[in-house]
Amino acid sequence: MDYTFFPNLQQEFTIPEKGILSRVLHKDEKVNVTLFGFAAGEELSAHSAPTPAVLYFLEGEAELQLGTDKVQAEAGSFVYMPPMLSHGISAKTGLRMLLVQMKELS
Repeated sequence: MDYTFFPNLQQEFTIPEKGILSRVLHKDEKVNVTLFGFAAGEELSAHSAPTPAVLYFLEGEAELQLGTDKVQAEAGSFVYMPPMLSHGISAKTGLRMLLVQMKELS
């Protein structure tokens, strides 16, 4: 059985001073797992995706747009997003976040 193991996601990369950094940790026909780092002040404008997704915040603070709601996220925050939910992220501080996209199986 193949598996992916990272002993500490906090050490996988340094949060960038400028811009947004992403690193795919695992990708197969069922799931796509990506680690993101946002510099303070960076934004990902509102968009939607055709698959369900989970955001888990490892470090920092952000304001999230989830549909018409705005919520504050911090280390330990968890979000489940159904397919096609409009969402956006604005990093208030340097931010490290895990994105898990789940693919529908036919």
